[in-house]
Amino acid sequence: MHLPLKNKILIIVENLPVPFDSRVWKEACSLYKNGYDVSVLCPRGKDHERGYEVLEGIHIYRHPMPKEGNTPFGYIREYGCALFWEFLYTWWIYLTRGFHVIQGCNPPDDIFLVALPFKLFGVKYVFDHHDVNPELYHSKYGREDFFYKAQVWLEKFTYRFSDVVMATNNSYRELAISRGKLAPEDIFVVRNGPDLDTFKPVPPKPELRHGKSYLVGYVGTMSIQEGLDLLIDTALYIRNMGRRDIHFTCVGGGPGLAGLRQMVKDKGVEDMVNFTGRIPDAQLLDILSTADVCVNPDKPCQMNDISTMIKIMEYMALSKPIVQFDLKEGRFSAMEASLYAGNTGDLVANFSSKILWLLENPEERKRMGTFGRQRVENCLAWKYSTEHLLAAYQRVFHKLGTRLSQPLSSRGGD
Repeated sequence: MHLPLKNKILIIVENLPVPFDSRVWKEACSLYKNGYDVSVLCPRGKDHERGYEVLEGIHIYRHPMPKEGNTPFGYIREYGCALFWEFLYTWWIYLTRGFHVIQGCNPPDDIFLVALPFKLFGVKYVFDHHDVNPELYHSKYGREDFFYKAQVWLEKFTYRFSDVVMATNNSYRELAISRGKLAPEDIFVVRNGPDLDTFKPVPPKPELRHGKSYLVGYVGTMSIQEGLDLLIDTALYIRNMGRRDIHFTCVGGGPGLAGLRQMVKDKGVEDMVNFTGRIPDAQLLDILSTADVCVNPDKPCQMNDISTMIKIMEYMALSKPIVQFDLKEGRFSAMEASLYAGNTGDLVANFSSKILWLLENPEERKRMGTFGRQRVENCLAWKYSTEHLLAAYQRVFHKLGTRLSQPLSSRGGD
């Protein structure tokens, strides 16, 4: 017999383990601290191998990690395997702990399939919209084939079966209204800001500059569609200008890591570029705190134009000036904390020129870094997203017809 149902939530995330997925972890902790009983179902991953554990009051269930896909058929295999485990674990959690609400965090847009049987028992579905998958597929493969149409179909039905949608920015909110046909009152913008209590600058470590005068930092997923091929070409372009005093360090894991390392060798810039792979947060903070400039090389395309990248706010939280292309949501986040490379013409030359200009202007770097830090402190930190997260759950429990605890107990830091 499962435990009594009372404000119970199951969060399902398919592509990253928790607590490594920082957004999902911040959501789970914020909900728990505000009186909800929270379980999380996610894949196992490096340093997160235990099948079940309780961390900070959150019940975490981890299923076997499918082999990561990097082709359309690879994704079918990966997502099919993940769905199998999600179905099994979700039923187990329902029978042993119970839940009122399932929150599905994309990508992919198939988690609503896991939630459908439970809607027959009155369970509500919250869609946490991290990525816009039709545009993501198009940015990877440049075609609108069967697999693209499948992404469109999955997104359509995800919206149809969602009771509440949490969007990461206003562009995604507009999509939920225009493409998803949801009522505006069922859509909540929950931005993915850094937690300033844990994501803090540390003293720079000169040895991380690899013997160079300047360090350019990047953090994110390692794949070609993230623009990292362009960043490698930027290093080569700068080297061909005769500059040997700049090093590029890229932090993060992903399916393209091996290929990117090979690209560095092929282009002969091993003395200027290194990829660390996935590393502990403390090492990440060391590198970014040492960097003189941080970059987001996402290329201009529809997906990147309407997507918010957490790395931008993380750079700002560390008072780092940024170089990125002129993209709608990137400009909204950074404003004066960033220089914006032109979206047309020679993208590598455009990007390189902005990096070099910043490195030659330390006072401007300082001004931009200060602006970015203040913007995060004043409106983009995670604490400002919490109220919207809680409003989304108040809405879905109102729809459920369940009386919330009066008031919801605040657990503080326990």
